[in-house]
Amino acid sequence: MTNLEEYLPKRLTAACSGIEALGADAVLISKPENVVYLSGIKSTNCFLILTPEESYILTDFRYIEAAENNQAGLYPVMLDRGKNLFDVIKSMKIRTLAVEEEDITYHFFKELSSKFRGKICSASHLVEDLRIIKDDYEKECLRRAEEIGDIAFSHICSILKEGMSEKEVALELEYCMRKNGAEGLSFDTIAVSGVRSSMPHGGPTDKKIEYGDFLTMDYGCMYRGYCSDMTRTVAIGEATKEMRRIYDIVRKAQQKTLEAVSPGKTASDIDRIARNIIKYEGYGNHFGHGTGHGVGLEIHEAPTVNTTGKTLLKTGMAVTVEPGIYLPGEFGVRIEDLALVTETGYEVLSHSDKDLIII
Repeated sequence: MTNLEEYLPKRLTAACSGIEALGADAVLISKPENVVYLSGIKSTNCFLILTPEESYILTDFRYIEAAENNQAGLYPVMLDRGKNLFDVIKSMKIRTLAVEEEDITYHFFKELSSKFRGKICSASHLVEDLRIIKDDYEKECLRRAEEIGDIAFSHICSILKEGMSEKEVALELEYCMRKNGAEGLSFDTIAVSGVRSSMPHGGPTDKKIEYGDFLTMDYGCMYRGYCSDMTRTVAIGEATKEMRRIYDIVRKAQQKTLEAVSPGKTASDIDRIARNIIKYEGYGNHFGHGTGHGVGLEIHEAPTVNTTGKTLLKTGMAVTVEPGIYLPGEFGVRIEDLALVTETGYEVLSHSDKDLIII
């Protein structure tokens, strides 16, 4: 496995090189995922203060050892000993400070404004713009996270049967992922069956799986901080002619859309392919969500793959492709893979079977 410490200096250099363009002397990094990206440190109380000359970590006693050991010696570590973040900023004689305005609270902003006498400006997605292109370390983490998801799908297919509850399905998926190296879940597992499968983000309930149900499972895990995301829909016992037809439409839309993923396409270009196929078959009003989204340290990050997505796909981006058709009161189908954009097209990271499985 590639060592994270090999990549941290490049990430920090890239982030610091963007400070001047913000019109700032320093940037306060407060978003936990951005702290992890630039330092490797995961905590509930850790800030990075970046300047073109030197950058610092400010944390408390609980994380001091992790901060000193896990960030490749890039940052002097400042321990909070009676001084809070605002005191530290004041002592650094910063004139203009950029902040991650989408992360901080209004209360935090008010306190910063009252204690910091300089100018406050926006960090303008400084780190997110770097995170959108995955380096080799991140790609390895994403591949492994998806491998764990594939293992979980094989496991659940081997034990699925009538009478299991949706909650039991979710629990088995989660236990299997944990057992095979996952450090946590990317998001709350979705396991919906029968008429409930028409709810794109329905949570698992005590409902029992019945003969003739579709069962949609959307789940993911975290490996070294990076998320996986996969959806599969299977049939229990049998599938009607209508169920098979809807499944085939979604399967075609998903595959054709995947095949279009490549550098130079816009996110809306990709979305349009799945949407047009489903619309042509007469189900356009039953596909209401976006076709996909970026995945990395967060389960939903840039780029957004929907009708308004303007992002130009580039080599190294990671996006999901997940069209679906949902018929209220009947059933729903969604199929999803996570793919890396490569120089020549795409690499699918999830490898579980997408032909209709009847259990």
